Amino acid sequence: MNPLVINSHAELEALVGKELGVSDWHTFTQEQINLFADATLDHQWIHVDVDRAKRESAFGNTIAHGYLTLSILPHLWEQIVDVRNIKDQINYGIENFRYQQPVVVDSRVRLHVSVNEVLNLRGTTKATMSVKLEIEGQRKPAYTGNIVFLYHFNA
Repeated sequence: MNPLVINSHAELEALVGKELGVSDWHTFTQEQINLFADATLDHQWIHVDVDRAKRESAFGNTIAHGYLTLSILPHLWEQIVDVRNIKDQINYGIENFRYQQPVVVDSRVRLHVSVNEVLNLRGTTKATMSVKLEIEGQRKPAYTGNIVFLYHFNA
């Protein structure tokens, strides 16, 4: 899958209201969940204790940390969009973000991205993107929300 290439403010602005694309599938493994737990010092049993989660969890297994599912967003984003001709890109914010369903270990997810709004702030492009993390075989997504980037395109 080749990402959509965007070279300018005008090209990005022309995409308002449109879906940019969908990422490849990503599987959240127990190893990845454990490594995230180590990195964040969040070892809650629902994430890392497989035996207890199988016995006691309403989900029948461990689940990925919500913040892990969010932190994979840049990896999935790069599969969808390649913004070029920029001096820099700044992660500006996350808005109206809602976790809607946990991601059980070994589930496959993929990201859907659409452009909500593109503004020119005195030469800086502020882009608000709608994101949805789909879980394979599930009706509800893991999360929905908006991510906001600032782009400084070369003249």
